[in-house]
Amino acid sequence: MAAAIASGLNKAQQATQSVSSKDKKIVDVSRDTVDAHSHEPQTTDHGVRIENPDNWLKVADGRKTGPSLLEDQIAREKIHRFDHERIPERVVHARGTGAFGNFTLYESAEDVSHAGILTDTSRNTPVFIRFSTVQGSRGSADTVRDVRGFAVKFYTDEGNWDIVGNNIPVFFIQDSIKFPDFVHAVKPEPHNEVPQAQTAHNNFWDFVYLHPEATHMFMWAMSDRAIPRSYRMMQGFGVNTYTLINKEGKRHFVKFHFIPNLGVHSLVWDEALKLAGQDPDFHRKDLMEAIDSGAYPQWDFAIQTIPEEKEHDFDFDILDATKVWPEDLVPLRRIGKLELNRNVDEFFPQTEQAAFCTSHIVPGIDFSDDPLLQGRNFSYFDTQISRLGINWEELPINRPVCPMMNFNRDGAMRHRISKGTVNYWPNRFEALPPAKAEEGAFTSYPEKISGIKKRALSEKFRDHHTQAQMFYNSMSEHEKAHIKKALTFELDHCDDPIVYERLAGTRLAEIDLNLAQQVAELVGAPIPQKQLMPNPGHRAKGLSQTEFPPEKPTIASRRIAILIGDGYDQVAFTGMKMAIKAAGALPFVIGTKRSPIYAQGQSPENSKGVIADHMYDGQRSTMFDATFIPGGSHVTALSKNGQLRFWIVESFGHLKAIGATGEACDLVNQVLGKVLDIRLATPTSTECVEWYGVVTAGSTKPESFKESFQIAKAAKDFVGQFFYQIAQHRNYQRELDGLSAALDW
Repeated sequence: MAAAIASGLNKAQQATQSVSSKDKKIVDVSRDTVDAHSHEPQTTDHGVRIENPDNWLKVADGRKTGPSLLEDQIAREKIHRFDHERIPERVVHARGTGAFGNFTLYESAEDVSHAGILTDTSRNTPVFIRFSTVQGSRGSADTVRDVRGFAVKFYTDEGNWDIVGNNIPVFFIQDSIKFPDFVHAVKPEPHNEVPQAQTAHNNFWDFVYLHPEATHMFMWAMSDRAIPRSYRMMQGFGVNTYTLINKEGKRHFVKFHFIPNLGVHSLVWDEALKLAGQDPDFHRKDLMEAIDSGAYPQWDFAIQTIPEEKEHDFDFDILDATKVWPEDLVPLRRIGKLELNRNVDEFFPQTEQAAFCTSHIVPGIDFSDDPLLQGRNFSYFDTQISRLGINWEELPINRPVCPMMNFNRDGAMRHRISKGTVNYWPNRFEALPPAKAEEGAFTSYPEKISGIKKRALSEKFRDHHTQAQMFYNSMSEHEKAHIKKALTFELDHCDDPIVYERLAGTRLAEIDLNLAQQVAELVGAPIPQKQLMPNPGHRAKGLSQTEFPPEKPTIASRRIAILIGDGYDQVAFTGMKMAIKAAGALPFVIGTKRSPIYAQGQSPENSKGVIADHMYDGQRSTMFDATFIPGGSHVTALSKNGQLRFWIVESFGHLKAIGATGEACDLVNQVLGKVLDIRLATPTSTECVEWYGVVTAGSTKPESFKESFQIAKAAKDFVGQFFYQIAQHRNYQRELDGLSAALDW
């Protein structure tokens, strides 16, 4: 019997096991994939071919349409299926998207773990990642101010391992029993279901004030981390403390990190607000576009480890999810690479039905006593049952690629058919016996525990301000300005004076008096006069986004708009478009129309013209990382178009790089020079001029736009300097010097 069961199991997974490790999940999912573009006839769900899918069976005589007949089993099946297409959306993280990829290890961590995925550098492990917002419903916008989910499912040879993380390393609460209260408070208020996907309301700020443990986290949430430019440009953190066990049985506490190769970058707040209406799917589309264009997102995978015997050597409790492990105390160790390289084929069965559990771990990885993790281990498994049913792990996206067999049986929507006469252990056939540790079985760490049964946390959990202060102290000047602006926006939306007065006047004064005074004045709260808790000025490495630039300046996968109308300079246009592509970025031609546009000196008689990717009214500057305007006679028409003038102003206000050549220098001067003392190249000059990220050059020649260029701060050529400014992401000095605020955008 044991042999028969094993034989069936091996046959079922033979196709998966015979392929290379990196392709195992692709092959596994292909078993359940069909091509909707097939020319085979439609059938019912029970396989009968359909003659007419457009009309319900009726009583009709050619002159008159009579009643529809209930006997039409084909129509009834179609309507029944439609009526039940929706499943319960996630309570949190409802809005999201995902993609497939691979994980490789370039340094073994066998000194701290015996997990195959953390020790075998020859493996190429398939993964699925789901990014998400937290607060909003499934139909909310991508660019709201919110924490972003960063959930990774590793399909390892020993089973699925899930890291269910966020783009912020800490959380609002310490004990999982507070999850219902926190989620109720952050969600729309119960009396009117407002606001959607925002923390800018009374209940959220009331909750975080009454829970001082949330102070550190709300400072992160008010920072630029909460409005990422792209899922591809944000860090991922495991948040909770896990443990690693090595072959000798020695235990280390561990935190997991993902660091994007493109650097950590954010939108500006005005841009995020506008995109939420102009393109609510901005982050989804950005991820799919990058993968489809071959600009595969990559992250370094890193760990922080603390030996078990040093658990209590710190001023904070390492099991507290509202605390980071400062890198100067616990260094990051980069050991692997994560890449996304394949979009989903169908959103619902692959992304919407993807389910992650913090309790999904593999041998060599174990839990800690992190009180937030302990509750998540129960809750995540439980919520998948209510959303997807008890057999949710049989769904193609969730099932492992390694052999899987047990005596779990039945339940709604059971797919697997298990042959054999026994469904229990032990049995007379010794079928499906348990494995030993040396055979790869999961073995819990034999931790010695003693204590008193009590509803309490350790003393170190009570420090709620030290790391909140450290985080704010570690911010750059522009990041501090953005935190002040975010707090002001949020508290301005609170209409209960109790809420904004005590948050601004008390809680913020415990962090930084200057911040508290500025926010209090702007939101109408009593202005505090003293620092309520000493701030010793401590800083820590790795908290500011400015510390995570790409290894080398790059514009790879950046979206660059090229504005043109009839009469554009063909040399500058063609040269820049080619240079953008050569740099791995994505050029988008934004025209005055999406009919043929002709270069200066061209006409329908001697040219086919250029078809723009979009006309200007269908796009906005918010959707691009930079804008280039070639010279030419088209500048006269562009200068008369208020929407295109606003495009330039808004790009400047959002701190983005702007490039212009030839006559377009006059257009930039016309738009910006009325208010600002701007420094630009003249249309006839040969030099390249850079001013606060605005790069201009006069006359252009074909050799001005080379496919070979250097993206560097000291670049003298127009392309190299323009690309360098794009690579900086934003010119924050514009903002600090008050230039962006001087314009109407």
